[in-house]
Amino acid sequence: MSRIEMAMEKAARLREEGAPREVAGVDAATEVITAPPHGREARTAVGAPPAVPPEQVLTPRHPFLVNLLDPHSPAAEEYRKLKSVLVKLTDGDRFKNAVMVTSSVPGEGKSLTALNLAASLAQGLDHTVLLIDADLRRPSLHKYLEIEQGPGLADILSGKAEIPDTIVQTGLGKLSLIRSGSHVENPVELFSSQKMRVLVDELKNRYPDRYIIFDTPPLLPFAESRALANIVDGVLLVVMERLASEGEVLEAYESVKGPGLLGIVYNAACESGHDERYAYYRHYQEQGQ
Repeated sequence: MSRIEMAMEKAARLREEGAPREVAGVDAATEVITAPPHGREARTAVGAPPAVPPEQVLTPRHPFLVNLLDPHSPAAEEYRKLKSVLVKLTDGDRFKNAVMVTSSVPGEGKSLTALNLAASLAQGLDHTVLLIDADLRRPSLHKYLEIEQGPGLADILSGKAEIPDTIVQTGLGKLSLIRSGSHVENPVELFSSQKMRVLVDELKNRYPDRYIIFDTPPLLPFAESRALANIVDGVLLVVMERLASEGEVLEAYESVKGPGLLGIVYNAACESGHDERYAYYRHYQEQGQ
C-alpha cells in the first residue's frame, strides 16, 4: 500500500471517529481540517504556506509573467477578470478546487495562462494556490520561474518521492509549485493509473481551501490530458487567436465538453478597439501607480 493510500485510510478513520486531522508536510504544517470537505460550511483551513526568507523569494523575469512583473497592465487586469470568473464558477456548495489548464495544440500559451492565473489567485487575500506542472513531455513552469528541475509529479506517481518533498515555496504571494519531476517515457500510463486519481483526491482533501492548478499537455497530440480531465473538477481550454484551426478547436472542445468544462480562454486576441478602453490603465502606469 502506498504512502498516499495509507494517508487516505487514516484520514477516513479520523473522520469516522469525529476527530480533527492535522495535516503533515512542509506546505501544510499549520492547516487543520475539521470535517470532510463536502460543502463550504463543512471545511475550514487555518494558516498559510510557510514564510519564505527574502533571499529565497523567486525573482522570475519573463516579460509575459504580467501578474508578477506588470500588475497594472491591461493584460494583468484580464487575468484578474479570469480569476474572478473562475472563483464564481468553482466556489459553490462544493468547492471545485482542482482545475486543469490545457489547449488544443502546442504553442497556445496554456502554461503562461496557468502561471498568471495561479499568481493572480495567490496574490489575493482569500486563496492559496498549488500549481502543478503536469506537462511531463514539455515541462516549462520551472523555466518561467527560473529554478532548476527537481523531484516532482512524476516522482510522486512512481513512488520515488513524497508530496512534501516536492513542494517549492515560491514566496510569490501564497503560491506553491510542484514541478514535473523526472523524465518518463510514457506519461499516459501514469495519468490513467489509479495512483493519479488517489493523488488528486489526496491533494483536494489536504488543501480544502486551496486551488490546485494543473498545467497539462495539449489535448490533440497526447492522451494524458483527457485522462486527467475525468479526475479534476474543472477544465479551462486555452485557444490562441489564429493558431489552432477551427477543426482542431472543435475536436479539443468535444473531448472535454460537459459539466467539467469551465470555459475557454481566448488568448492573444487583437487589441484593436481596446485602446480607449484601457487608456486610463496606461495613464496610471505612467504616473507610477
